[in-house]
Amino acid sequence: MTFIFAHRGSAGTHPENTMEAFLQAERAGADGIELDVQLSKDGEIVVIHDETVNRTTSGKGFVKDFTLAELQNLDVRDRFGVAGKLRIPALKEVFGWLKTNRLLCNIELKTAKISYPSIEEKTVALIKAYQLEERVIFSSFNHYSIIHCYRLAPEIEIAPLYSEMLFMPWVYAKSIRAGGIHPRLVTTSDQIIQTAMENGIAVRPYTVNTEKDMRRLFEIGCTAIITDYPEMAERIRKEYE
Repeated sequence: MTFIFAHRGSAGTHPENTMEAFLQAERAGADGIELDVQLSKDGEIVVIHDETVNRTTSGKGFVKDFTLAELQNLDVRDRFGVAGKLRIPALKEVFGWLKTNRLLCNIELKTAKISYPSIEEKTVALIKAYQLEERVIFSSFNHYSIIHCYRLAPEIEIAPLYSEMLFMPWVYAKSIRAGGIHPRLVTTSDQIIQTAMENGIAVRPYTVNTEKDMRRLFEIGCTAIITDYPEMAERIRKEYE
């Protein structure tokens, strides 16, 4: 069965990387969530995609220049009309909720543009504190970052993110001890997906948002898809069970 990971939660229907988006992913029948982490000024791991708060909140400036309390005081922009006050979650809040279910969690380390001191160590320590080692996958466009995570905790799966064509990505994945690859969908043919899987490497393309693309990947039994629309994906997946 192809797993469904809700990209930044159910980002196509709820404000991305909020608890509301993650709760909706669970309701929709997703197998896991994907989220992004950065560090606040006071060293807390926070769940937000951009290096700045400009696009997704009422504030302006870099995430790293706000304390956790200041970040959580910002209003998250809501174009979907979700009831109630929305805020940027701390990763430990998400982990507390994950202990109430069996969802997997793909953590993208946002270390490609800004170097966050000890973000890998802090995230690994939190995963271990909540005993989520078997349910977490680390990914990043900064492959040094996930390799560092592997060295800290080889029991936690790592999977490189990449957006360009990569030659024999399963060979590269094995060379860095990765259990999977997270390629941009448009760079990835059925043959690459199938060959990687035959070589023991999980393939979870992003971002799979159309019915046509979902059907293509369900038909070949791709390991997982990362989508903004977990509810649609689950509806279509049921046809293939």
